[in-house]
Amino acid sequence: MVVQAFRSLGLPQAIRQHVQIKQRERGYDEATFIESFVILNAVGGECLEDFEQLRADPGLAELVGHAMPSPEAARNFLYAFHEDAKIEEAQLRLKGDEKAYIPDETIPLQGLAEVNRTAIAEVGARCRDQKIATVDQDATIIESRKREAKATYEGERGYQPMLAVWAETGLILSDEFRDANVPAMMSPLSGAKAAFGALPPTVETFYYRGDSASHEHELMDWLRDPERDGGPKGFIGFAISARMSVELQKAIAGVADDQWQTLKEEIDATRSCAEVTFVPGERSEKKDSQPLRYIAIRIEKKQGHLYDDGSRVRHFAVVTNIEEWTAAKLIQWHREKAGTIEMVHDVLKNELAAGVLPCGRFGANAAWLRLAVITHNVLTALKRLALPAEYLSARPKRLRFLFLNLAGRVLHHARTMKLRLAARLARIGDMVQAFQVLPIRV
Repeated sequence: MVVQAFRSLGLPQAIRQHVQIKQRERGYDEATFIESFVILNAVGGECLEDFEQLRADPGLAELVGHAMPSPEAARNFLYAFHEDAKIEEAQLRLKGDEKAYIPDETIPLQGLAEVNRTAIAEVGARCRDQKIATVDQDATIIESRKREAKATYEGERGYQPMLAVWAETGLILSDEFRDANVPAMMSPLSGAKAAFGALPPTVETFYYRGDSASHEHELMDWLRDPERDGGPKGFIGFAISARMSVELQKAIAGVADDQWQTLKEEIDATRSCAEVTFVPGERSEKKDSQPLRYIAIRIEKKQGHLYDDGSRVRHFAVVTNIEEWTAAKLIQWHREKAGTIEMVHDVLKNELAAGVLPCGRFGANAAWLRLAVITHNVLTALKRLALPAEYLSARPKRLRFLFLNLAGRVLHHARTMKLRLAARLARIGDMVQAFQVLPIRV
């Protein structure tokens, strides 16, 4: 079913158009390699050596039409996405005592991004009634003990890619691979532009949600500009966690007690919100633009409970350009991103192969992550387009249990190939339906 969805989305054709890295005619082409990586991710493999397990199943090769590549061939394919020159160019752009940099993507990596955008566009074309897009953007840490991995702000070594998700569909719109020492608030605009640029033309209403790393002047100026370059024209409603400056903290402290509205009573704390009159002085907001709306959040510990520093109250804030929603509705909507982007991070790292990076070459690791992203989107398309609604929220682990890792036997009779499955008839019916609604594009 995964291969059927992959081919039905037109991804082999997109690969042939956008990803050209092979130097010789011998061996697998790019589409076969990438399809094999998607299969590896989908069935639960997490390292290149797991290709040997797939190669040991001749029935799989017969069903999909090709054998799996060897671990060494797959490794060499990944290496083709890396160029030392891109790292060197980024290092030359450093100024003064700067240490963090984001290398430009190689041409093969850019092509792989186009393949992902093809999948998104095809899902959009088949779900034309989905006219709202909320882009949730956030970075995540992938730990790695590779010698080339750099240390994060918390001390562990690894990488810190930035991702953006289309909340209403679960599709990953963009991914930008980064070293772990790159701050999340460094150039978030590039990821946001890529995400909005990947949305299908059927989308008419746009929103954006982010944490405090998105409270950055270039990104916010871009979101507020209805004539923005490199994105959809018109209004983009956003809510972003505000960085807590001394001035903002003072403004929140000045809010009268009767202005706080209770959001939720927790076991040991009360969560409240209130409007805050605040005009920042830093560059994160243009002085000649319409003032933004700030909503404060107060988490007050109940009697007998304290934070680790001995205090009873913590304050946070959200900055937004959405005026018509109540403060409570906006705070709740902003918090919902934890169920989209953070869940996607968890799926990529713990249920697909993104959490175990294959080598120390930056571009190869970036390709490994992007192949996991493409797998995630293929599985999302499979659920949304072809499976019953009850499976829409199923994670890869559940899809494997129900569909992908079923025991079966390939049989040949009267010049036909049949697959005999050890599954309930109703489950097989769901699979047959999926094949019927996912015709392979030629």
